[in-house]
Amino acid sequence: MGIAFRFKLVPFAATVLVVALGIQLGNWQQRRAAHKIVLQAKLAQGNASAPLPLDGTPLAADAVEFRRVSMTGEFVAGWPVYLDNRPYKNSSGFYLLMPFKIAGSGMHVLVARGWLPRNPAERAKLPAYATPSGTVTLEGVARLDAGHVLELAKTPVLTPKAIVQNADPLQVARDSGLTMQPFVVEQTSAARPAGDDAQMVRDWPAPALGVEKHQGYAFQWYALSAMAVIFFVVNGFRRGKQK
Repeated sequence: MGIAFRFKLVPFAATVLVVALGIQLGNWQQRRAAHKIVLQAKLAQGNASAPLPLDGTPLAADAVEFRRVSMTGEFVAGWPVYLDNRPYKNSSGFYLLMPFKIAGSGMHVLVARGWLPRNPAERAKLPAYATPSGTVTLEGVARLDAGHVLELAKTPVLTPKAIVQNADPLQVARDSGLTMQPFVVEQTSAARPAGDDAQMVRDWPAPALGVEKHQGYAFQWYALSAMAVIFFVVNGFRRGKQK
Protein backbone atom coordinates (compact mmCIF):
# COMPACT_ATOMS: atom_id res chain seq x y z
CA MET A 1 0.00 0.00 0.00
CA GLY A 2 1.45 3.43 -0.95
CA ILE A 3 1.86 6.28 1.46
CA ALA A 4 -0.70 9.04 0.77
CA PHE A 5 -1.00 12.54 2.16
CA ARG A 6 -4.38 14.24 2.13
CA PHE A 7 -4.18 18.03 2.01
CA LYS A 8 -6.97 20.13 3.54
CA LEU A 9 -7.01 23.89 3.27
CA VAL A 10 -8.52 24.79 6.64
CA PRO A 11 -6.04 22.79 8.77
CA PHE A 12 -3.20 24.12 6.60
CA ALA A 13 -4.29 27.74 7.11
CA ALA A 14 -4.63 27.18 10.86
CA THR A 15 -1.15 25.62 10.98
CA VAL A 16 0.39 28.53 9.08
CA LEU A 17 -1.28 30.96 11.48
CA VAL A 18 -0.05 29.12 14.59
CA VAL A 19 3.49 28.75 13.18
CA ALA A 20 3.69 32.43 12.21
CA LEU A 21 2.38 33.52 15.62
CA GLY A 22 4.75 31.21 17.48
CA ILE A 23 7.78 32.37 15.52
CA GLN A 24 6.88 36.04 15.96
CA LEU A 25 6.38 35.66 19.71
CA GLY A 26 9.54 33.57 20.02
CA ASN A 27 11.54 36.24 18.18
CA TRP A 28 10.05 38.91 20.44
CA GLN A 29 11.16 37.02 23.54
CA GLN A 30 14.61 36.55 22.01
CA ARG A 31 14.88 40.29 21.41
CA ARG A 32 13.91 40.94 25.02
CA ALA A 33 16.52 38.45 26.19
CA ALA A 34 19.17 40.12 24.02
CA HIS A 35 18.23 43.51 25.48
CA LYS A 36 18.51 42.11 29.01
CA ILE A 37 21.92 40.61 28.17
CA VAL A 38 23.11 44.08 27.14
CA LEU A 39 21.81 45.49 30.43
CA GLN A 40 23.52 42.67 32.30
CA ALA A 41 26.82 43.59 30.66
CA LYS A 42 26.25 47.28 31.52
CA LEU A 43 25.55 46.35 35.13
CA ALA A 44 28.75 44.29 35.40
CA GLN A 45 30.78 47.02 33.71
CA GLY A 46 29.29 49.70 35.96
CA ASN A 47 30.10 47.75 39.10
CA ALA A 48 33.69 47.24 37.96
CA SER A 49 34.32 50.84 36.89
CA ALA A 50 35.53 53.68 39.09
CA PRO A 51 32.76 56.10 40.16
CA LEU A 52 31.88 58.66 37.49
CA PRO A 53 32.05 62.21 38.89
CA LEU A 54 28.87 64.16 38.18
CA ASP A 55 29.04 67.87 37.50
CA GLY A 56 26.56 70.27 35.96
CA THR A 57 26.81 68.73 32.48
CA PRO A 58 23.45 67.30 31.30
CA LEU A 59 23.65 63.56 30.71
CA ALA A 60 21.41 61.04 28.95
CA ALA A 61 19.89 58.51 31.35
CA ASP A 62 20.88 55.45 29.31
CA ALA A 63 24.48 56.70 29.14
CA VAL A 64 24.94 56.36 32.90
CA GLU A 65 22.44 53.60 33.76
CA PHE A 66 23.97 51.16 36.28
CA ARG A 67 27.12 53.28 36.54
CA ARG A 68 28.63 54.01 39.92
CA VAL A 69 28.70 57.79 40.35
CA SER A 70 29.99 60.32 42.84
CA MET A 71 28.94 63.91 43.37
CA THR A 72 29.61 66.87 45.60
CA GLY A 73 26.99 69.41 46.57
CA GLU A 74 24.13 69.82 49.02
CA PHE A 75 20.71 68.31 49.58
CA VAL A 76 17.61 70.40 48.91
CA ALA A 77 16.16 69.50 52.29
CA GLY A 78 12.89 71.34 51.66
CA TRP A 79 11.86 69.02 48.80
CA PRO A 80 11.66 65.45 50.09
CA VAL A 81 9.31 63.01 48.32
CA TYR A 82 8.27 59.71 49.88
CA LEU A 83 7.55 56.63 47.75
CA ASP A 84 4.93 54.54 49.49
CA ASN A 85 4.50 50.74 49.49
CA ARG A 86 8.21 49.92 49.50
CA PRO A 87 8.53 46.95 51.88
CA TYR A 88 11.85 45.78 53.26
CA LYS A 89 12.20 42.38 54.97
CA ASN A 90 8.43 42.13 55.55
CA SER A 91 8.24 45.63 57.03
CA SER A 92 6.31 48.44 55.34
CA GLY A 93 8.08 51.68 54.61
CA PHE A 94 9.10 54.45 52.24
CA TYR A 95 11.87 55.25 49.81
CA LEU A 96 13.08 58.77 50.53
CA LEU A 97 13.79 60.83 47.39
CA MET A 98 15.51 64.20 47.68
CA PRO A 99 17.04 66.57 45.11
CA PHE A 100 20.79 67.10 45.38
CA LYS A 101 22.31 70.31 43.97
CA ILE A 102 25.66 69.78 42.28
CA ALA A 103 28.29 72.19 43.60
CA GLY A 104 29.16 75.04 41.26
CA SER A 105 26.14 74.53 39.00
CA GLY A 106 22.39 74.85 38.84
CA MET A 107 21.99 71.14 38.06
CA HIS A 108 20.24 68.77 40.47
CA VAL A 109 20.18 64.99 40.77
CA LEU A 110 17.28 63.13 42.33
CA VAL A 111 18.81 60.93 45.05
CA ALA A 112 17.12 57.88 46.53
CA ARG A 113 18.60 58.32 50.00
CA GLY A 114 17.36 55.06 51.48
CA TRP A 115 14.49 53.13 53.02
CA LEU A 116 12.64 54.32 56.10
CA PRO A 117 10.11 52.34 58.19
CA ARG A 118 6.50 53.37 58.36
CA ASN A 119 4.66 53.93 61.61
CA PRO A 120 2.09 51.09 61.75
CA ALA A 121 -0.11 52.99 64.19
CA GLU A 122 -0.12 56.31 62.30
CA ARG A 123 0.38 55.56 58.62
CA ALA A 124 0.41 59.23 57.62
CA LYS A 125 3.13 60.07 60.15
CA LEU A 126 6.47 60.56 58.42
CA PRO A 127 9.58 58.98 59.93
CA ALA A 128 12.32 61.09 61.47
CA TYR A 129 15.71 61.22 59.79
CA ALA A 130 18.74 63.48 59.54
CA THR A 131 19.71 65.46 56.44
CA PRO A 132 23.33 66.62 56.14
CA SER A 133 23.69 70.38 55.89
CA GLY A 134 26.27 72.15 53.79
CA THR A 135 28.49 70.66 51.12
CA VAL A 136 28.88 66.89 51.20
CA THR A 137 30.14 64.15 48.90
CA LEU A 138 28.31 60.89 48.30
CA GLU A 139 28.37 57.88 46.00
CA GLY A 140 25.63 55.81 44.42
CA VAL A 141 24.41 53.91 41.39
CA ALA A 142 22.54 55.62 38.56
CA ARG A 143 19.18 54.10 37.64
CA LEU A 144 16.50 55.15 35.16
CA ASP A 145 13.98 55.46 37.99
CA ALA A 146 13.36 54.46 41.59
CA GLY A 147 11.16 51.54 40.60
CA HIS A 148 7.43 51.45 39.93
CA VAL A 149 4.52 49.91 41.80
CA LEU A 150 0.97 49.40 40.57
CA GLU A 151 -0.92 52.69 40.61
CA LEU A 152 -4.62 52.91 39.82
CA ALA A 153 -4.84 56.70 39.69
CA LYS A 154 -2.57 59.18 37.98
CA THR A 155 0.24 60.52 40.16
CA PRO A 156 -0.85 63.94 41.50
CA VAL A 157 1.18 67.12 41.25
CA LEU A 158 4.13 66.72 43.58
CA THR A 159 4.61 68.97 46.57
CA PRO A 160 7.30 68.91 49.28
CA LYS A 161 6.82 65.93 51.66
CA ALA A 162 4.31 64.33 49.29
CA ILE A 163 3.60 60.61 49.83
CA VAL A 164 3.07 59.04 46.41
CA GLN A 165 3.28 55.63 44.77
CA ASN A 166 5.67 56.65 42.00
CA ALA A 167 7.76 59.66 41.02
CA ASP A 168 10.39 60.20 38.36
CA PRO A 169 13.09 62.88 37.95
CA LEU A 170 11.32 64.74 35.14
CA GLN A 171 8.12 64.97 37.18
CA VAL A 172 10.05 66.28 40.19
CA ALA A 173 11.79 68.80 37.92
CA ARG A 174 8.48 69.99 36.48
CA ASP A 175 6.68 70.35 39.81
CA SER A 176 9.59 71.78 41.80
CA GLY A 177 11.04 74.06 39.09
CA LEU A 178 14.52 72.58 39.63
CA THR A 179 16.82 71.69 36.75
CA MET A 180 17.21 67.92 37.05
CA GLN A 181 19.22 65.13 35.47
CA PRO A 182 16.87 62.51 33.89
CA PHE A 183 17.95 59.68 36.20
CA VAL A 184 17.90 58.67 39.86
CA VAL A 185 20.95 57.89 41.98
CA GLU A 186 20.52 55.17 44.58
CA GLN A 187 22.79 56.37 47.38
CA THR A 188 25.17 53.65 48.57
CA SER A 189 27.53 55.57 50.88
CA ALA A 190 26.97 57.91 53.77
CA ALA A 191 27.37 61.56 52.87
CA ARG A 192 30.83 62.77 53.81
CA PRO A 193 31.77 64.44 56.08
CA ALA A 194 28.38 64.97 57.72
CA GLY A 195 27.08 61.39 57.68
CA ASP A 196 23.46 60.20 57.80
CA ASP A 197 20.89 58.89 60.20
CA ALA A 198 21.63 55.26 61.08
CA GLN A 199 17.95 54.36 60.67
CA MET A 200 18.16 54.75 56.88
CA VAL A 201 18.61 51.44 55.01
CA ARG A 202 20.44 51.31 51.67
CA ASP A 203 20.10 47.64 50.84
CA TRP A 204 18.81 48.31 47.32
CA PRO A 205 17.16 45.41 45.42
CA ALA A 206 19.19 44.12 42.48
CA PRO A 207 17.69 44.67 39.01
CA ALA A 208 15.46 41.75 37.98
CA LEU A 209 16.70 41.08 34.45
CA GLY A 210 15.32 37.57 33.93
CA VAL A 211 17.29 36.64 30.79
CA GLU A 212 16.69 32.91 31.31
CA LYS A 213 12.94 33.52 31.65
CA HIS A 214 12.73 35.18 28.22
CA GLN A 215 14.86 32.47 26.64
CA GLY A 216 12.58 29.83 28.14
CA TYR A 217 9.47 31.58 26.78
CA ALA A 218 11.10 31.80 23.34
CA PHE A 219 11.78 28.06 23.37
CA GLN A 220 8.15 27.35 24.28
CA TRP A 221 6.85 29.47 21.38
CA TYR A 222 9.23 27.84 18.89
CA ALA A 223 8.24 24.42 20.22
CA LEU A 224 4.57 25.29 19.71
CA SER A 225 5.29 26.15 16.07
CA ALA A 226 7.15 22.89 15.56
CA MET A 227 4.35 20.88 17.17
CA ALA A 228 1.77 22.56 14.91
CA VAL A 229 3.73 21.49 11.82
CA ILE A 230 4.15 17.93 13.12
CA PHE A 231 0.45 17.72 13.99
CA PHE A 232 -0.56 18.90 10.51
CA VAL A 233 1.76 16.45 8.73
CA VAL A 234 0.82 13.43 10.87
CA ASN A 235 -2.89 14.11 10.48
CA GLY A 236 -2.46 14.61 6.72
CA PHE A 237 -0.93 11.16 6.36
CA ARG A 238 -3.54 9.69 8.67
CA ARG A 239 -6.36 11.12 6.56
CA GLY A 240 -4.67 9.85 3.40
CA LYS A 241 -4.41 6.34 4.82
CA GLN A 242 -8.07 6.37 5.88
CA LYS A 243 -9.10 7.50 2.41
